[in-house]
Amino acid sequence: MLARPNGPVETRYAWYVVGVLTLTNVSGFLDRQVLSLLVPAIERDLGISDTQMSYLIGLSFSVFYTVLGLPIAWWADRANRRNIMVGGVTLWSVMTTLSGLVATYPRLLLARIGVGIGEATLSAPSVSLITDYFPRERVGLAMSVWSLGIFLGSGLAYLIGGWIVGVVTAARSARLPVLAVLHPWQMVFVLVGTPGLLIALLLLTVRDPRPSRPVQAVRRGTVLPYVRANLRTFATLGVGFALSAAVNFGIAAWLATFLVRTYGWTPAQAGIVQGVLTMTVGVAGTLAGGRAADAFVRLGHDDAPLRVGIIGAAGMLVSASAYPLMPTASLAVGWLVVVNFFAAFPWGPASAAAAEITPSSIRTQGAALYFFVLNLVAGTLGPTAVAFFTDRVFRDPLALRYSLAVVNCIGMIATIGLLVVGMPAYRRTSQALAASR
Repeated sequence: MLARPNGPVETRYAWYVVGVLTLTNVSGFLDRQVLSLLVPAIERDLGISDTQMSYLIGLSFSVFYTVLGLPIAWWADRANRRNIMVGGVTLWSVMTTLSGLVATYPRLLLARIGVGIGEATLSAPSVSLITDYFPRERVGLAMSVWSLGIFLGSGLAYLIGGWIVGVVTAARSARLPVLAVLHPWQMVFVLVGTPGLLIALLLLTVRDPRPSRPVQAVRRGTVLPYVRANLRTFATLGVGFALSAAVNFGIAAWLATFLVRTYGWTPAQAGIVQGVLTMTVGVAGTLAGGRAADAFVRLGHDDAPLRVGIIGAAGMLVSASAYPLMPTASLAVGWLVVVNFFAAFPWGPASAAAAEITPSSIRTQGAALYFFVLNLVAGTLGPTAVAFFTDRVFRDPLALRYSLAVVNCIGMIATIGLLVVGMPAYRRTSQALAASR
C-alpha cells in the first residue's frame, strides 16, 4: 500500500479499477479503429472517395465526441462518474452494431456520430477517476496502463477486422438470423460492437470514490477563469499533444490502405501486421513512457509529461517519415516497429498532465478541455489532412505514401516546438497548484 498525506491510497482495488477502465478503453478503441481496416470495402460498396471516407473516420466521430465531452465533464464533476460511463459504453456498443446494419453513406455517418456521442463519456471521467485513486508519483504508470486500451483496442481492431474480412470475403457475404445478408465490412461492425454490452455490466463493479453529493459544489464556469490564468500551459499542452495525435490518427486511418496500395497486400495481411505491432511494440512504448515520466518526477522535473512528449515526437519525426518511402514492404515494416514504440510513448503522461495541472474540484472539466482540443484537432485534421494531400495536392491514390510522410513532418516539428515553448509555463502551473494543496 502506498499513500501520501491527504491524498489517494494505492491498493489492489485501485489497480482493479484501472484494469476495468483499461478494458473499457479497449472496447472504445476497437469500435472506433476497426473502420480504418474496412476502407477499400466500404468505398467500393458505397461508392465514396477518400475524402468522404475520412469524414466517417474522423469528422463524424470527433466533432460530437469532443463537443459533448465538455458538458458531460461538467455533469461528471457533480454526479457519479461510473454511471455516466456505463451509459456511454452501452450507447457506443449499440451504435457500432447498427453501423453493420445500414447500407447507405448517410446512415453510416449517423451511426458513427452515435459512436462518438457514447465515447464522449469515457476519457475525461476515466482520467479524473484514476487520479483520485493514485498518488502523483504513481499516476504516470497508472495512466499509461489505462492508455494501453488505445493500443490494445486498435490492435484488436486490426487483427479481428483483418481476420473477419479474410474469412467472410471468401463467402462474399454472410447472413445473420432474422436479419438480411451482410457485406463483410458490415459483419465486422456487428461482431465487434456487441461485446461492449458485457463490458458495461462489468463497469458497474467500479466504485466512484468521490461522494455523490460533493462537499463543495462546483459552480458553472469555474474552470474557465483557471484556464485563462494558465492559458499558455493549457494551450501549449493541448495543441502540442493534439498535433502529435493528429499524426497518429492519420497513420491509424490510412496505414492498412497504404500497405494495400503500395505493396499489393490484402486487407487481412495489413490488419495482422498492424495489429501485432500495435499490441506488442505499442504496449511496450506506452509502459516505457509512463515509467520515464515517473522517473522524471522522482528526479524533480515538474514538466515530466512534456519531456516525454518531446522524446516521442523526435522519435516519430525520424521513423514515421521513413517507413512510407521504403522501396519494399519488409523495410517499411521494420521502420513501423520503431514508429509503434514512439507513437505510444507519450500518451499515459499526457493524460496524467491534464489532471495534474487542474484542481481536484474541476479535474474532470480540465481533462475534458484537454481531450476537447486533442480529439477535435487530431480526429478531424489527421485523417483528412492525409486524404487532402492525396486527393488535392498529389492527385494520385498511389501517392498516399508521400501524404503520410509530409503530414508526419509538419505535425511532429510543430509538436516539438510547442512543447518546448510550454515547458516553463507548465512548471509554474504545476508548482503553484502543489503549493496551494
